[in-house]
This record gives sequence, C-alpha cells and structure tokens, in this order.
Amino acid sequence: MKLSKKKRQPLLKEKIESNPFMTDDALAEHFGVSVQTIRLDRLELNIPEVRERIKDVAQQQSVKALPLEEVIGEVIDLQLDQYALSIFDVRREHVFSRNRIARGHHLFAQANSLAVAVIDDELALTTKSNVSFKRQVVEGERVVAKANVTGTQGDRTEVQVHSYVDQELVFQGTFELYRADSEEA
Repeated sequence: MKLSKKKRQPLLKEKIESNPFMTDDALAEHFGVSVQTIRLDRLELNIPEVRERIKDVAQQQSVKALPLEEVIGEVIDLQLDQYALSIFDVRREHVFSRNRIARGHHLFAQANSLAVAVIDDELALTTKSNVSFKRQVVEGERVVAKANVTGTQGDRTEVQVHSYVDQELVFQGTFELYRADSEEA
C-alpha cells in the first residue's frame, strides 16, 4: 500500500537524515514509488541530491593524515581516532571489461585510505594489513566502508575496516598504522 504524499514526505526526510547517502533509486524502491516522485518530494522539502548531501558532510570533516581528495571513495562521516565511513560507486573504469567484476585493488584502496584518514595525526602510514575479500563486487554497486579504531599501542594504531554492498559483507581488513605523533595518541 502506497503512502500519501503527506505521510511519505516526513518519512522520506527522516530516512535521508538517518542515511544521507541513499540514492533516489533506493528511496523509490523503499517507498514503492517512482524515482521522479522522490525527486519531486526532495525538491518540495529542499533536500539536495545525494552528491550534494555527501559533499556537505565531507566538507565538515577534517582529515589530517592525507588530503580528503586522496581518500578513495567519498568520506561521509568521520570521528578522528574513532571511526570513519565512506562510499565508493563501482564504475566501468574500476572493473574488468570481460566480466564487469571490480578489481580488488580498488576495494583495498578504499579500505586502506579510510584507515589512514581516521588517524588523528599529520602522518599515518600503513605498516601491515590482513585482508579478506568475501564476494565479488560488480559494476554499478555501491560499496560502503566502515573503519573503526580498535586500539593504539605506542606509535601503532589498529583499524578494522568492513566494506558492504547492500548490508552484505564484501571485504574486511585489519590495518596496522604507524603514527608520527604517538605521544598524543
């Protein structure tokens, strides 16, 4: 049963606030309406499209260890020395042409750069990683990577990264990072 516009719009606003990187396609599927209906609802509610929402969130962040534009994927949430979140849309240039499967180094790069970005230090370098690819990712899928700092000992910090496509785990890794300013860690 479809909701009326009056009932749908507040729910749409709430859904986007809780998950700002949801696409219009995903919202349309969630609410059982057309993409055009979602776009019209967003316009009426003055909610920007997903790319603008992502840029707004990213501009509020303050990555120290590398420039934000060097993070693979788009950082959408960040608490230095705690956690970080990024999204990566797999496009034609990221896949093998014969089977449309994403090249593994792109998933690794998203996870590794996010692990570096979460470190509250001017210099953070990966010293060791242990990674596992759980399933193939294909062109057109959106990968959401979540990094969590799990501990710091001396000049080393451990970061766990889990990457998902539609809530399904596709990649996981543990990264050990060297940090230059270990006295503040």
